[in-house]
Amino acid sequence: MKRILCGLLCGTVFGLGLAISGMNEPLNVIGFLDFAGDWNPKLAFVMGGAVAVTLVGYALLKKMEKPLCADSFCEPPSKIIDRNLVGGAALFGIGWGIGGYCPGPAISGLALQPNETVTFVIAMCVGLLLGGLVKKD
Repeated sequence: MKRILCGLLCGTVFGLGLAISGMNEPLNVIGFLDFAGDWNPKLAFVMGGAVAVTLVGYALLKKMEKPLCADSFCEPPSKIIDRNLVGGAALFGIGWGIGGYCPGPAISGLALQPNETVTFVIAMCVGLLLGGLVKKD
């Protein structure tokens, strides 16, 4: 139960941050990616704030023996940069640039603007399913 409540709290804080910063609005994201046109630096400030909080979090994490809501820390299964990682990142970036959403803002967008985001979320889920089918381990 503690793990579920911790996840709920983290997700709520993340969603509030997206909504307050306006990052659930695709036009803010697309404006950030439009270097040749009317560039909007808002996303850079949000990302900078996230990096600053993450740096503090990692400094605190190094002093902890175990996480607050789990039995042990989770390590990524691989630290190798391969073509699957690069290709997946490129597809993610293309989708983000075209739609103006990444998964977090898309999910929060379902609550705030369901008519505008439902198509993207369905397409994202289809992409996840297709990716799982074509992924080679």
